[in-house]
Amino acid sequence: MRKLKELTDAKIASGRQANPAFMNGVDDIIKKEKEFEQGKNAIKIGKKAPNFELPNPAGKSISLDVLLEKGPVVITFYRGNWCPYCNLQLRALQAKLDDIHALGATLVAISPQVPDGSLTNDEISNMDFTVLSDQDAKVALQYGVAWEVPEFLAEHMRVDRKLDLEKINNGNGNILPIPATLILGQDGVVTWSYVNVDYRTRSEPDEIIEALKNLS
Repeated sequence: MRKLKELTDAKIASGRQANPAFMNGVDDIIKKEKEFEQGKNAIKIGKKAPNFELPNPAGKSISLDVLLEKGPVVITFYRGNWCPYCNLQLRALQAKLDDIHALGATLVAISPQVPDGSLTNDEISNMDFTVLSDQDAKVALQYGVAWEVPEFLAEHMRVDRKLDLEKINNGNGNILPIPATLILGQDGVVTWSYVNVDYRTRSEPDEIIEALKNLS
């Protein structure tokens, strides 16, 4: 099976070929954002993660405290089912889900999308892990991974992708989570994290599995 990085690199290469001006613009934005240390406020390893209670696509509230009763929790923040890089990541995690479960962990994926019923037949919502909606970005803010999307990217979404972030995010403007993945021990303390403002780059599922093995 191909590594997630190979898949995302191929997606980036395809994007550069199809729309080089846009991808160069993304490169410039990411460079500037990294210089501003976007993501520096993300919750640190060794800190206890804030509890949350969020709805799944069916509208049922799921709390972190209840999930932690079962064992460690892997939390991944993603932008939405409209993001091809998120889809690649979540499919890769789905493929490794048996390994994650074998280590006693639960996988939770959080995005700003509204649980309005339209997601119930979506591929992501039908994957075998918990999908939750952080409509107002409160949890992303608590975890230090909320990011105000630069206008260059917001305009691309509006014009080229026909995506209305305001609608997707339930009136929360251009706030999206930085793609980030955290592992919490059963005590709720962060034991491992991957945070990168470049939404085209994600943590490898095998890295998550290795980190979970180190918990035992």
